Amino acid sequence: MQNQQNKLIRNGPAGNTPLSAAAPIDAYPLVFTGSGGSFARLWLANLVRKIFTLGMYQPWARRRVAMYLHGHTLVADSPLEFTASQRRMTKGFLIFVVLYLAYKLAVGTGQTLAAGLFLFGGALLAPLLWTQAMRFRLSSTRWRGIQIRFSARWLDIYRASWPMLALALLWLGVVRALTWLMGNPGPATTTDALRHTVEQVWPSGLAVVVLALVLSFMCLVRLEYNYRNLLVKFTQVGGHGGRWRPHYGDFVRIWIGTGALLLGGALLVGLLGVGLAQWLMPHGGGHGMTGGRAFVLGLLSVLTFLLALLAGLSPARAYREARLFRLTWNHAGLGQVARFKCRLNVRAYVFLRIRNLLLTLLTLGFYRPFGLVAEYRMKIESLTLYVKGGLDQLVDRLQQDQPDGLGDALADAVGMDMLG
Repeated sequence: MQNQQNKLIRNGPAGNTPLSAAAPIDAYPLVFTGSGGSFARLWLANLVRKIFTLGMYQPWARRRVAMYLHGHTLVADSPLEFTASQRRMTKGFLIFVVLYLAYKLAVGTGQTLAAGLFLFGGALLAPLLWTQAMRFRLSSTRWRGIQIRFSARWLDIYRASWPMLALALLWLGVVRALTWLMGNPGPATTTDALRHTVEQVWPSGLAVVVLALVLSFMCLVRLEYNYRNLLVKFTQVGGHGGRWRPHYGDFVRIWIGTGALLLGGALLVGLLGVGLAQWLMPHGGGHGMTGGRAFVLGLLSVLTFLLALLAGLSPARAYREARLFRLTWNHAGLGQVARFKCRLNVRAYVFLRIRNLLLTLLTLGFYRPFGLVAEYRMKIESLTLYVKGGLDQLVDRLQQDQPDGLGDALADAVGMDMLG
């Protein structure tokens, strides 16, 4: 413990107010006091209400879940508070529903121009919507009366979104390159001539596509790194900004590991599909197989394959989620006054996700709330908050350094939360 304290003192980020290097460091493990049973009752009540309201109860359900999780998460023996107003969450949900229905109407009626404008506008406004969602969620969280804020400007968000522009330019270049390799075949080109052209240029075309996929992977990873960097560095608690130390290479390694697990899961699903097909051929190919029995057997085969696909891809998602969680919190700090340490066991979290998935399937979905609580508990209780100078001193400093709330009040009045 003494080594960890000395390391925190040496590596602590520059803060707004200097502290003595000899200041004591106290450790506060985070605690989750909720239970699967109480959350299951809340989850089931929300599910029934959403069914009877055809999904329109969603914003109320999300607020109730957020209030439950926040209220049962203890940071230094004090619970978090979720203070978002129901009016804002409902307004954002209704706007999202209206825009989604308008887009589906444009697609369904063949208005390709309108649908294209919806997609282009959505891509153009995506950074702004992400900023508003993060600002809403963080500003709705308080601890001991101290408000959490997201202070990133829209210029910062668009500057961090350059990988999106790079992706668009990249694939525009790929289309132009493939068109050039094909020699712009006209509509009068015969099938044999077109096939001969494809046979000649496919090695070069394949190389172009593979290179584009690699560059697209790097752009997507960079985009995620940029956004998480913004989220941590521009999160402020009582006027103190966040600290961020991970590198782009850390995210690349996480994605490579995720890809390896995806390939392994896909391979297992493929082997299962081959084995199922070999088993069905002697059992289902006889003359005694009736139409109804063949239909039921085929339906069961499809369901089995889909469930196997879900189970095969779930470990990769859990692995990525756990690695990103541990990487982020192990390198997250608050000025010079506090930092976190994460002990989340990635392998244990992956096995917990697989177990929860299997139990959810076996119980026809009714185990899902218990699984969600178990995963949330494992994450929260893997975190420890290290405070320099004592907790009471930290709270006093954060309350004194807290900025005026007028700006946040104006943002709440005109803001729009699309994601709740």
